[in-house]
Amino acid sequence: MTEPERGFVLAVLAQGVDADDELAEVRELARTAGVEPVGSVVQHRGRPAQRTYVGKGKLEELKQRFKEAGAESLLVDDELDPAQQRFLENTLDTRVIDRTQLILDIFAQHATSAEGKLQVELAQLEYNLPRMRGMWQHLERLGGGVGTRGPGESQLESDRRTARRRISVLRRRLKELAKQRATRRQERQRNETPTVALAGYTNVGKSTLLNALTGAEVSVQDQLFHTLDPTTRGFEHDGRRYLVTDTVGFIRRLPHHLVEGFASTLEETLVADVVLHVIDASASDEEQDRQRDAVGDVLHEIGAGELPVVVVVNKIDRVDPLGRRRLANRFPDAPHVSALTGEGLDELKAELARRFEDRWERVRLLVPYADGGRLAELYALGTPIEEREDTENGVLVVARLPRRELRRFAPYLVAESRSQRESA
Repeated sequence: MTEPERGFVLAVLAQGVDADDELAEVRELARTAGVEPVGSVVQHRGRPAQRTYVGKGKLEELKQRFKEAGAESLLVDDELDPAQQRFLENTLDTRVIDRTQLILDIFAQHATSAEGKLQVELAQLEYNLPRMRGMWQHLERLGGGVGTRGPGESQLESDRRTARRRISVLRRRLKELAKQRATRRQERQRNETPTVALAGYTNVGKSTLLNALTGAEVSVQDQLFHTLDPTTRGFEHDGRRYLVTDTVGFIRRLPHHLVEGFASTLEETLVADVVLHVIDASASDEEQDRQRDAVGDVLHEIGAGELPVVVVVNKIDRVDPLGRRRLANRFPDAPHVSALTGEGLDELKAELARRFEDRWERVRLLVPYADGGRLAELYALGTPIEEREDTENGVLVVARLPRRELRRFAPYLVAESRSQRESA
């Protein structure tokens, strides 16, 4: 087994912020990327130094402790500008990976679909483009003008042009894939199939919940960002079909341009009828609050802040009776479930069904045999058919019809008797 890379963590935090709590996430990000944190230096100050990121005294401490730890790379829990990154690399004579680069590396490991890989490549190119100057510093020292119009200047400019062309190509491809996805969504909307988006902090068990609800076999691992590509699966409850989409997990301070770069993944949340916000029952109250805020911030940033949200508390199997009572007080209207054991899943499905019960109306239709095409249209809607009987005058159907389709099928409506209504 390959030894993990040894990484040293650096962070600038505001006064009063607990370093252990704040750095817990970046350490977990590092381990997910295959890097073992071997030490850390934290400086408390209002804002990072403009050029050096940390102050002069803290920089000397960093050099000493970095060397003593035998670290191979520096992990900065922040988004560095190119100048800060070059300064730290030159000072420590080592690779410097900031928070954005670390997340992109994890995304690259976990992207499996063609679209996911394109999104990762696009985000990496957009991140690296302004940093290309540092990559070619040894050539740029030649300067400009007469005698320098050779491989140094041309190689840097050539790489920049290549990167910009590739960015344009990737954006076009992603737009084409977005159109295809929009077509599939329109079909779902035409069928009035309710769509539920799973949202939540990374590693709260969304993929496990998707599998438990739908019987899918989506890969599940105890890692941050294990699910990068959106996955949609369906389940049936009382004869009606529902679609559930698992999206990328959220974290605190997800870099803004990553949110933009993965908009086509996150837009599956935007077009959902309801967002199922998954909470980890086993986390502390403070951690639950931080995670809820992080998810709320990203939902707001992508324009999904106005969507109806159902909070569901997952991993309830890890909580004792006293903890369950506490959670019931904190989240009084939230279903408590265990995706692992199946506890509470029936109640969750029933809650989702109640959310959509006014979308359909139970109708009796008598479709003459001569109008068989209309019967085919009814089936194409994906409408739950409760009864079907071939009669002398045509096909008698009892179905749950989307309300907006009532006018189209109005000529075939037949009244129910009182006894039929009561039995329904």
